[in-house]
Amino acid sequence: MVVTRFAPSPTGYLHIGGLRTALFSWLWARKNNGKFLLRIEDTDLARNSEEAKDAILEAFDWVGLNYDGEAVFQSKRFDLYKEYVQKLLDEGKAYYCYMTKEELDALREEQKINGQRQGYDGRYRDGKLPPREGVAPSVRIKAPLEGEITFEDGVKGIITTKAVDLDDFVIARSDGTPTYNFCVAIDDALMGITEVIRGDDHTSNTPRQIVVYNALGFNVPKFYHVPMILGTDGKKLSKRDGAADVMDYKKLGYQPEALLNFLVRLGWSHGDKELFSMDEMLALFDPKNINSSASQYNLDKLNWISGEHIKATPFEKIAKLLEGFDCDLSKTQNAKLAVKAISERAKTLIELADGINAMLNEPTEYDEKAVEKNINEAAKKILSSFDAVLVNSNCVNAEEFKNIIDEFLSVSSLKMPQLGLPLRIALVGNTQSPSLNELLAVVGAKKASERIKIFLSKLG
Repeated sequence: MVVTRFAPSPTGYLHIGGLRTALFSWLWARKNNGKFLLRIEDTDLARNSEEAKDAILEAFDWVGLNYDGEAVFQSKRFDLYKEYVQKLLDEGKAYYCYMTKEELDALREEQKINGQRQGYDGRYRDGKLPPREGVAPSVRIKAPLEGEITFEDGVKGIITTKAVDLDDFVIARSDGTPTYNFCVAIDDALMGITEVIRGDDHTSNTPRQIVVYNALGFNVPKFYHVPMILGTDGKKLSKRDGAADVMDYKKLGYQPEALLNFLVRLGWSHGDKELFSMDEMLALFDPKNINSSASQYNLDKLNWISGEHIKATPFEKIAKLLEGFDCDLSKTQNAKLAVKAISERAKTLIELADGINAMLNEPTEYDEKAVEKNINEAAKKILSSFDAVLVNSNCVNAEEFKNIIDEFLSVSSLKMPQLGLPLRIALVGNTQSPSLNELLAVVGAKKASERIKIFLSKLG
């Protein structure tokens, strides 16, 4: 059975790079009817934040990446890690090291001057040096002294590290706290993780974790190291580019399905297909198709994908979502038409809500540049004449309004912009709106007439 995991540290918000890693892991587990587990790596007690932990869980809930069982917290497993440290000590696979940080720094400086490889020299490995009174020891694992550590990465291929480059690394600090690579290897093994999908900044950690796996007799999982997401400048993704809190995307009006669709395409592809439903992602995703090169964040692509998802979202769901952006469709005539008309151009739920509200509510101000450019005495007369037509009409739907617009233009020998631009300003305050007939169908003939009169009265 495929068992994957996502293991964030609660030292800050969940950003989209982390969410993409979680998505890949979730998809692969769910596709194979396996398990997707969540582990909170909160061993850094000084930097942990309860708020950050809650934010991670909130983000998972919003995007719908459900995990199996309860979340595992490393901070509650310190006794377990100590047991395994002791096990390795008892079996002679680890040892106490009394070398202080200052001594290690001095050793590395000396090695640097002499042109030697820098690192711990194993002086306490064979037990010939006695314990040092007054020095709290760390615990180091006995890494292989020769040969290589090799594993097949599902993204990068075969990766080999010389054993001599690993040193006997620390698995428990002098204060007794376990180190990252030691905890991760134990947890992945005990949680039954079969495949680890994570960022490629962890690639260098993998050989050390394999040393721990081998020392404890654990099975080594399959690894997939996913290249990072770059910003528009080709550098590490910054908050300005999009490395923001996942929940910020909710506030900005993106649907979780759209955000996940965007993220799945950052580093993974299925032919030329760009738009994916969750079901399609589940059916088509395979980590072997993850790109080996870094991806680039593209806000235009996110907005396009978001717009397409808005158009494909059922009206009932959209209406419910819009309530969160101060847009109430419950008492709106032609509400479905309002959504359809604005969704043709809206990229986010905020844009959709703003566009609909502009139709539903009388404008409180008018675009000065639009008025200056499009409103003159001739335009005022056109608006007044069209208002007289509206007052005497019984139009309800978009088709009926289209007919009276066409007839008005024909009888008056006018072109559409001569009516359309002034009328849009009168109805919504600017020249940006859906087609006139759809706009009028949503506003209604009576309210449209009222708005025209108000606009003309303000012009004087």
